Amino acid sequence: MELRQGQVAVVTGAASGIGLAMARRFAAEGLAVVLGDVEEAALAKAAEELTEGGARVLARTVDVSDARSVRDLADAAFDTFGAVHVLCNNAGVGSGAEGRMWEHEPNDWKWAFSVNVWGVFHGIQAFVPRMLAGGEPGHVVNTSSGDGGIAPLPTASVYAVTKAAVVTMTESLYAHLKAEHARVGASVLFPGPHMLRTGLWESHRNRPERYAKERPRKTPYRSLDQWEAAMKDAGHEVAFTPVEEVAEHVVDGIRADRFWMLPASEHSDKQIRARSRSMLDRANPSYLDSFILD
Repeated sequence: MELRQGQVAVVTGAASGIGLAMARRFAAEGLAVVLGDVEEAALAKAAEELTEGGARVLARTVDVSDARSVRDLADAAFDTFGAVHVLCNNAGVGSGAEGRMWEHEPNDWKWAFSVNVWGVFHGIQAFVPRMLAGGEPGHVVNTSSGDGGIAPLPTASVYAVTKAAVVTMTESLYAHLKAEHARVGASVLFPGPHMLRTGLWESHRNRPERYAKERPRKTPYRSLDQWEAAMKDAGHEVAFTPVEEVAEHVVDGIRADRFWMLPASEHSDKQIRARSRSMLDRANPSYLDSFILD
């Protein structure tokens, strides 16, 4: 798919982090951008920045866990611009779960699934039929993670499970689009190859009351800065990938019709090989041993 002036890109989770970087990158290509996010103030700031830069912008507050809210976003996008060519289902949250899996609260799972999995499906259902009906080239990008999308980090198991689901959902979407001989492609995005400075670590700030925790946390939430400091104290230097590199990878991937938007990484490749070898050998998942805590 060629990206050109006059096309329209929709990005959820667009007020900050990867989503905002993608919106900026699409705007630089001349696309109109539709920004969706649950944080109204941050969304307004992002829209103002892009508008001042000369982009055509539509910003709408959206809760991707709510199908009606996502349909409203689609209605606004098509009513305003007449078409959508790129859809980035990017909104995501951490779960806030702690302890062993059997100690997690059901609401930790419900909240993470409502955004990270249902949010992607709601985007597909609200936009893809209308993208297909438009008959123009298009592309859907669903944001996963190496945590779960490749192999789980057991200390973040809820998040990992949701991101594994995004990979399978996108594989299925790809197959369905091919079966329809559609002009719309699909990709799954693995942001990286290193850590990213995004608001994911502070997801709890947007946790809705209907998914509130039922008991106090045993430990306070840690910010990214606090986690990085702890890693440094333990002798581990943390590498970060700029979100602008992720956005560039997305644009390149759309142009190349690349399903696996997976940046080259020795660490990721090692995980992929180890997991595949474990499955082919019908062996226990020894690739998780370094994460298993006593």
